[in-house]
Amino acid sequence: MAPRVLTVDSLNPKVLALADHLGCDAITRRAECIQKEIETKPGSHPFDEILYCNLSNPQSMGQKPIKFFREVLALCDYPHLLEQSETNSLFSSDAIARARKILDLFPWRTTGGYSHCQGTEGLRDVIAAGITSRDGFPCNAEDIFLTDGAAPPIHMMMHLLIRDEKDGILCPVPSHSLYTSSMVLQGATLVPYYLDESRGWGVRMSDLKKQLDGARSKGINVRGLVVINPGNPTGHVLMEENQREIVEFCRKEDLVLLADEVYQENICTADKKFKSFKRIAGSMGSGEGDISLVSFHSVSNGYYGECGRRGGYMEVTGFNSEVKKQVYKVASLSSCSNISGQILMSLVMNPPTVEDESYTSCQAERNGILSTFSRCAESMVRALNRLEAVTCCKAEGATFVFPALRLPKKAIAAAEERNTEPDVFYALRLLENTGIVVVPGSVFGQVPGTWHFRCTILPKEEKIPLFISRFTAFHEAFMEEFRD
Repeated sequence: MAPRVLTVDSLNPKVLALADHLGCDAITRRAECIQKEIETKPGSHPFDEILYCNLSNPQSMGQKPIKFFREVLALCDYPHLLEQSETNSLFSSDAIARARKILDLFPWRTTGGYSHCQGTEGLRDVIAAGITSRDGFPCNAEDIFLTDGAAPPIHMMMHLLIRDEKDGILCPVPSHSLYTSSMVLQGATLVPYYLDESRGWGVRMSDLKKQLDGARSKGINVRGLVVINPGNPTGHVLMEENQREIVEFCRKEDLVLLADEVYQENICTADKKFKSFKRIAGSMGSGEGDISLVSFHSVSNGYYGECGRRGGYMEVTGFNSEVKKQVYKVASLSSCSNISGQILMSLVMNPPTVEDESYTSCQAERNGILSTFSRCAESMVRALNRLEAVTCCKAEGATFVFPALRLPKKAIAAAEERNTEPDVFYALRLLENTGIVVVPGSVFGQVPGTWHFRCTILPKEEKIPLFISRFTAFHEAFMEEFRD
């Protein structure tokens, strides 16, 4: 037979070099199989439902969308409703007014056409005003690029910054695999810096400097620094002092600061507040040319949890006009981001105000969701810290806890016999015995010799006691089985 034209070996080697996350995939596939077995063969497992604590997808976990946002989207997508008398009784007055105003931004008042490749100008104006209000420093709408969530602009910036394998990006460990994967695809060198678990996952500046100098001594041109705040998978919120150190570090070392701030609305503790890196830089007196900063936000990850809408933006500051032209060039490779996501991003950055009809209900929905997150996180952390050989930092933001496991040597040996990571072995055993699905820490990276797992705080609040009782019973039995 003639040889096949396309084989795995003939594919782009950068794609083949991507981490497979086999442990995570194995857990997800097994959970899907168990779900089917529970449905078709009741009683086949020691539990009757799967608890999906691996998903950072609020609405798939039962969270309801924010009413005002969906009202505006519905009216924009079907303007015919605005001409019906019944609409005034079905929709809030401010949603109707907002939809009319948004539709006026589009030719023929329809959301079915392309927009400007950078995003609809009027929506960018609204978002810029929201950023200005949030930070207390001006935002230029020309610095805003509306995108399909946060992933595309992150890939976009990697395209712009990375020239060859000698270029590198400082990236936190642990962190979301989006960054490491993007760097692999671009052929960049990952320069890891480890977050300090003993300090609530803060950034230790001495380690950051050590990693930077070490990379440069090997001939790596370090172009940028990624910071995720609030953290994924760690659920931490950086101290303002730490943020100031990071800004000064990037200014001094001439690094582009890539600030992932998609969880900025999700703060789970009263003693921490979100402050954007743009606000921090401005408060330090940084001018337009002092630091190059790219900030990412999306509609997927706040209290609204609109993951499927794929809305987001990046704001670029400190870039000269010639560099901005190149950013625009890359952005123009896509006709535009989806219009529903653009609209929703504008609503997120400009929600109802106190004089609006929807203000009270919108605030109640928001506060209810965030309060639930806070209670669930507190219950999980408290329960996990009561367990033998488990420590869990306080959940401060985002939607995760990231506990550390001190696994017995026998458990580590058992994992090695099965040619799998110890935290994957633990997570698979957890799934088989309890139906709880978590993500092994090895997916995100961790200090060698340490083991973690990421667990979301998104299950319905009434399921948290079930999670705690199942997890506690499993862990105690696991530790006894593998006790050294």
